[in-house]
Amino acid sequence: MARSPLTLAASVTSALPRAGVVAAGVLTEGSAGRFDSAVADLSDGRRVVVRAPADADAGAELAAEVRALRALTPGVRALLPFRAPELLGESGIGEARAVVVDFLPGYRVDAAHVPGGPGAATSIGEALAALHALPLSIVRAEGLPVRTPQQVRDDVARVVERAAATRSLPATLRTRWLRALAADRLWRFEPAVVQGGAGAASFLFEDADEVPRVTGMLEWHGLSVGDPATDLQWLASAPDAADDVYEAYAASSQRAPDPLLRERSRLYAELEFAKWLVHGHDSARKDIVEDATALLESLADGVHGEDLVPDDLLDVDDAIALLDRVPAASAGEVDTSMQTDAYDPEELALWIATEVDASDAPAATPPAAESPDAAPVAAFDADDTSTAPIRLPVAQAEPEAIDVHGSPEDAAAEASRAADAALRRWTGTDR
Repeated sequence: MARSPLTLAASVTSALPRAGVVAAGVLTEGSAGRFDSAVADLSDGRRVVVRAPADADAGAELAAEVRALRALTPGVRALLPFRAPELLGESGIGEARAVVVDFLPGYRVDAAHVPGGPGAATSIGEALAALHALPLSIVRAEGLPVRTPQQVRDDVARVVERAAATRSLPATLRTRWLRALAADRLWRFEPAVVQGGAGAASFLFEDADEVPRVTGMLEWHGLSVGDPATDLQWLASAPDAADDVYEAYAASSQRAPDPLLRERSRLYAELEFAKWLVHGHDSARKDIVEDATALLESLADGVHGEDLVPDDLLDVDDAIALLDRVPAASAGEVDTSMQTDAYDPEELALWIATEVDASDAPAATPPAAESPDAAPVAAFDADDTSTAPIRLPVAQAEPEAIDVHGSPEDAAAEASRAADAALRRWTGTDR
């Protein structure tokens, strides 16, 4: 049974013995009944919020928020361009704990309604950049969670594995997420102080010259060191504002550029559906499983089997990691041309042809396009060895023709002949 505002207000006097409550009312937070909350006006003119958990899981979350707010010392708060709730006191309420914080004024905006352009979107990006710039020692000193990129990656792998084990995860999404996990470049990020999954409801706005600005941030229970992308994943539901938030975030950030920040935030947003599926499966809730399955199937149709990390962003390590996931090519399909980021085969062929012409080498054969049997990039004689390793004639001589005990003069003469032969072979004049 939900606690009444009067019951909650009574706990305020226990948490703040010298304060008197002159008014109390219901506080609506959109917390889906996980907390009983009330707002109270005190005799000294302050307005406070009191919350008590409705179940054990909510109790653990509230305890985590208390630890986080304690980590936000006055010095830390001075580094932020917005306010965070200040912990004022705690008291028992039955077997649970009631927490009292100061009331932060402002209004919230649903993710889908956050407008693009200067204002709310840019202010959110600036606020998150300031949060992620906080020293990591703030979190470590309070004993809050600290996750490395590899630990974050492992956590994602476990979610995908558990979702796949339910046999309700579309195969296309499993493949999409596994390929993202295999992309090493995706996970090369610099850990930062994060709120641990900020959402649109975390931000409080007030208007300054009729322009909305972030003046407060709520929901600090996930304060930790981790992936900055976790605080941006909600932007998948804010199509109008996403581009401006990311742009303002990058412009305000003092950290190293993170070129795949957006791709990871998108991945985390998609994994929320997988977590919902796992939750329904673990709690034996058929209705949740059906809802999650429908969401995942819709997502699978929406992404059309596309990869989160485009192939042109994969590096050598990523490609090697994917070798075990694709069939091996037959011997006739192996292409050993120098196909790397630095060398385009066709451009390299043109460059080599130019070099041959400049050295008066034998004329090239007609382009491959004129011969159906010719290799696509071979615009010169297949027997041309102008790019082959230099093989000195000495290496081809019979062993008895080499006098390793000869005089220095003989050795010098032999070296000179070898050099002349190599030069003639390189320029094509001995052919």
